[in-house]
Amino acid sequence: MSARLWGLLLLMLPAMAVAGQYPPLQELVDKTPEGETLIPPPGTYAGPVLITKTMTIDGRGKVTIDAGGKGSVVVIKTDGVTLKNLHLTNSGESTNDIDAGVQVRGNFNVIRDNIMDNVLFGVDLQQSRNNIVKRNHISSKDDFPLGQKGDSVRLWYSFDNKILDNVTTNVRDMVVWYSANNVISGNHTTNARYSLHFMYSRYNLVENNDYVNNAVGIFLMYSDSVVVRNNHIAHAAGPTGIGIGFKETSDLTIEGNKILYCASGLYIDVSPFQPDTTNRFTDNLIAYNGIGIRFLNDWHSNIFKDNRFMDNLTQIIVSGGGTANRNEWTGNYWSDYEGFDQNKDGVGDSPYELYAYADRLWQNEPYAQFFKGSPLLEVLDFLERLAPFSEPRLLVRDDKPYIKMLALNERPASPEQEEEAVPATAQDPADLSHALDALRKSLEN
Repeated sequence: MSARLWGLLLLMLPAMAVAGQYPPLQELVDKTPEGETLIPPPGTYAGPVLITKTMTIDGRGKVTIDAGGKGSVVVIKTDGVTLKNLHLTNSGESTNDIDAGVQVRGNFNVIRDNIMDNVLFGVDLQQSRNNIVKRNHISSKDDFPLGQKGDSVRLWYSFDNKILDNVTTNVRDMVVWYSANNVISGNHTTNARYSLHFMYSRYNLVENNDYVNNAVGIFLMYSDSVVVRNNHIAHAAGPTGIGIGFKETSDLTIEGNKILYCASGLYIDVSPFQPDTTNRFTDNLIAYNGIGIRFLNDWHSNIFKDNRFMDNLTQIIVSGGGTANRNEWTGNYWSDYEGFDQNKDGVGDSPYELYAYADRLWQNEPYAQFFKGSPLLEVLDFLERLAPFSEPRLLVRDDKPYIKMLALNERPASPEQEEEAVPATAQDPADLSHALDALRKSLEN
């Protein structure tokens, strides 16, 4: 064999040795001094990667870390790490081990501007505080059924974290378990089961998220004092589709949300649960849903004010009988209101009243709901209103219904209210809501 051919073979041996195998990134991580930034040369590297010291890894959009189907792609077991501009892929498939794109077991870490695909879970935070998960694109295992996929972001006993502006698709849920004081803002989720699911998690803020084409928008279970505002939730239209659901959850603020084209806009089950508490629903648009609000039982202590109920097939139902009138209803817009406004003050002269008639079997028979809106049931409904077979049940009475649909956060003000209005410059600078807004904007930079 010629010397030239031997030389060519010797040149090919290193490439043949790594065929089907990527160089490990762990070696570069171990060689990076604490507090320094690692910028790997462009290419694909093998994971998993374990980080146990403060450092930054910046892929600059040209670095892929492939876990080879085993474990989590990156595991952070320290504080002060930044992962950015990386492509993380091909995690393991163990739900017991929570195989993820990134596992976080520390505080003050930043996970931002990464692409995570073919990972079981996206970002998993356990007993972790003050982390930021921002502007990541996350998708789970494509070939797994929806219920077997992992969650996009999972918080377990984690506090004061910021989950901001992430784009997630084809994941199971985003879940918050036993966690408090977290901000979940600006995220966009499609083709998931629960866009956002709370369990035993208090004092969280959920705002400005966009949840479309998921089985459920937001569901709060046993999670008190949560603020849910200015979210857009649409097309949760499956058999159990819910815009926002509540189970045994108290002291909530639900304001400025748009809930559109869902099977049920709001789903309320024994909420509020704690004695002497209320849930406040203000300035929400609940429109074009099959059912505007479904009360699972005859319950009380919810306050509905300045909401817009627009062209829902049925505005309110109470499953199993009973009434929703033990809640407070005032100053809402109802698209099916039939009264007048002779004094032109923007408020109807007569109350809005919604009754339940005896023949509305579709409300308690799921299979009959398929026929809601059909000509036959509409004729029966008209005849029942014309000559009821029995005394109808009053479901809702709003004594001050708006006569027209107002824009978001718009309310007619009386002259007295206008005089009492406080200029923006005179507002209390210690107002916590303004402080929280300032904090959120600073984190977006």
